[in-house]
Amino acid sequence: MDATEQSLRQSLSEKSSSVESQGNAVRALKASRAAKPEIDAAIDLLNKLKLEKSTVEKQLQSIITSSGNGSLNREAFRQAVVNTLERRLFYIPAFKIYRGVAGLFDYGPPGCAVKSNVLSFWRQHFILEENMLEVDCPCVTPEVVLKASGHVDKFTDLMVKDEKTGTCYRADHLLKDYCTDKVEKDLTISAEKAAEFKDVLAVMEDYSPEELGAKLKEYGITAPDTKNPLSDPYPFNLMFQTSIGPSGLIPGYMRPETAQGIFVNFKDLYYYNGRKLPFAAAQIGQAFRNEISPRQGLLRVREFTLAEIEHFVDPENKSHPKFPDVSKLEFLMFPREEQMSGQSAKKLCIGEAVAKGTVNNETLGYFIGRVYLFLTRLGIDKERLRFRQHLANEMAHYAADCWDAEIESSYGWIECVGIADRSAYDLRAHSEKSGVALVAEEKYAEPKEVEKLVINPVKKELGLAFKGNQKNVVESLEAMNEKEAMEMKASLESKGEVEFYVCTLEKNVIIKKNMVSISKEKKKEHQRVFTPSVIEPSFGIGRIIYCLYEHCFSTRPSKAGDEQLNVFRFPPLVAPIKCTVFPLVQNQQFEEATKVISKELTSVGISHKIDITGTSIGKRYARTDELGVPFAITVDSDTSVTIRERDSKDQVRVSLEEAASVVSSVAEGKMTWQDVWARFPHHSSATADE
Repeated sequence: MDATEQSLRQSLSEKSSSVESQGNAVRALKASRAAKPEIDAAIDLLNKLKLEKSTVEKQLQSIITSSGNGSLNREAFRQAVVNTLERRLFYIPAFKIYRGVAGLFDYGPPGCAVKSNVLSFWRQHFILEENMLEVDCPCVTPEVVLKASGHVDKFTDLMVKDEKTGTCYRADHLLKDYCTDKVEKDLTISAEKAAEFKDVLAVMEDYSPEELGAKLKEYGITAPDTKNPLSDPYPFNLMFQTSIGPSGLIPGYMRPETAQGIFVNFKDLYYYNGRKLPFAAAQIGQAFRNEISPRQGLLRVREFTLAEIEHFVDPENKSHPKFPDVSKLEFLMFPREEQMSGQSAKKLCIGEAVAKGTVNNETLGYFIGRVYLFLTRLGIDKERLRFRQHLANEMAHYAADCWDAEIESSYGWIECVGIADRSAYDLRAHSEKSGVALVAEEKYAEPKEVEKLVINPVKKELGLAFKGNQKNVVESLEAMNEKEAMEMKASLESKGEVEFYVCTLEKNVIIKKNMVSISKEKKKEHQRVFTPSVIEPSFGIGRIIYCLYEHCFSTRPSKAGDEQLNVFRFPPLVAPIKCTVFPLVQNQQFEEATKVISKELTSVGISHKIDITGTSIGKRYARTDELGVPFAITVDSDTSVTIRERDSKDQVRVSLEEAASVVSSVAEGKMTWQDVWARFPHHSSATADE
């Protein structure tokens, strides 16, 4: 805990005790009918102590708010953003006329345009620039695929139920809300108790169901709506289950991620790529998660868009030829050592982070750099973007290294992109379950003599011992890596038998010495066969877009100064509409010129909107600012027009013929507004709201 906050909490505790003690003294004096001057003096002291307590409370509240823990200012800002987004139809709750369903949203016209622009830039920035192979796989996935990936057994959150109404809640959310409210809003708790709540918030993701249940009971947490007691926490699988075909005999799920479609197609993609590594496959598509208690708008929903990349690489060579292109980038990084020691994120050079081993390898570092460039080009504030390394207890046992791109919003730091080195886990899991070798080859210029692991299951003995399960045991034995096999060999030689886990049977079996032979033999090989590792950047598009909305939102006073006007300062790259066209007044001459400009804007692919309403030009500017439109063309002549830039509110005058090409050049990044400002005559108009 911050030393100042700790000191203030201690002081507040002392002041509260003094107020209570003095209050008791005043009551005692009154009860004993003490002299009036004595009572008045005691009351004066009580009022003085109350004032001192109030001062400390204000200081503590200020510290909590300024340190980013306070919620009042953030909630007001968030409400202003969300109200504007819903009123202008960026997004709205789905099935609204039927009172909606939590966690499902519809994107309106401007929201669809922003999303389309974000995805278009994602394709350009990653798929085109990196020569990735794009695929599009079904949303409905057979159970066997997700069984192999581990989702059927492990894709769960801990849930509790209201014991009387049956309403379900996500257990960790209840604990998080309770601890957060105590830290942020209860100024009476001691410094020690505040530190305890902060510790719980830091480690609660590691709690077992029993530990989480114990904390809920310790703090007396009940159902938020009814205050009824809660059940013990238990795992709930987040996938939407379905059946494939009319018989209902083929179980399936709506995919919780798009990655599995790429993994199961690895063999065909590898051949399509000329049997060469490294290569990357990418997919944009819908994913589905049956969230227990969806909240936080677009940040936690039940259907959402993912954009995922699977970059397949030789596990013995994770260098990247284009790493020098990003190696000098500096941005906020939060390595696990800094997290464990209570420090904050700090700016690091990605090249140095890779060189020092903070980031595991060049390919992972390259994608971290590329993700940073992608997000900042969209309009994410680089000072509110950090890359946080997973703690050891957050990472899967097979992962080499994982980083999350986290964006700060009114909800706190939000994970929007995960960038993970998943080793060879996924391809191995699908190889073992499907029986199809998902491997790559490296041909040697000259044959190499290598020591080769040879595993020979004795099928007769295994058949006698395991009967119908013989095939499962044989496949698992043959799939062992060298470390596992040599450990088994040593145990068999010393003990005569060993316990062995067969994943397809989901249980341990006893392997005896006569059931398998394990040895190493020297052989000449012309090629090396291996399972590739995968580096996976996974983008939550809805989360990125919501954070972009917050980062681009601001208000500014109207010309009269009597109201605050909303503005979305979207970069032209993602703005839902690039330009609006206004005839200054309604007459045929100006409207014809407007049609000419509209036709030219359409021909160069610039999205635009014509506004011929009779309202003042200032109100029309305000309307388009609230939609985030970066440029406005005002037709006030049949030979020339003005172009207004949203953020500066500056205007230039250009000829009618040049208007579309100027807007197109700036919108596509071929020119900057500064270039336009330097090239064309400036214009100031008394008709504008500014």
